[in-house]
Amino acid sequence: LYVKAIAGGLSEAAPAQTEAFARNAAAYDATLAALDAEIRAAIGAIPRAQRRLLTTHDAFRYFAEAYEVDVLAVRGVSADSEPSARQIAALIRQIRQGNVKALFMENISDPRAIQRISAETGARIGGKLYSDALSEAGGPAATYVDMMRHNARQIAGAMAQG
Repeated sequence: LYVKAIAGGLSEAAPAQTEAFARNAAAYDATLAALDAEIRAAIGAIPRAQRRLLTTHDAFRYFAEAYEVDVLAVRGVSADSEPSARQIAALIRQIRQGNVKALFMENISDPRAIQRISAETGARIGGKLYSDALSEAGGPAATYVDMMRHNARQIAGAMAQG
């Protein structure tokens, strides 16, 4: 929907380029469809009972719904709020009861809570995910497609070891 809306807006601004915008939009839609199939295959190879993870904050709700992954978060959608001791204790209980094996740090968040939870539960830190910011140019998540591919590989790899 966004690609179509952007191509439409660009076409209104530069009508002479409408065909180029439409071609580029179609090519990008194909790239996104291939990426979705790649992620579905990677996550789909993990037994449903192992598709559980914990992240620093609740930025992966859409990913979780699209690919049937259960996601716990240390913080809500805001990465600025600090979890209380009670919230950390509740997460530790959930991790132990829910058999969560994969914990992830995010590129924009303080890793200390995840590190503490890992030490308390024995759950392994599965790597760094990119959520609200891309990596530097040339990094593992320099574009949206790169970011999604990187995150999916990190998540699938960690859950497969669970």
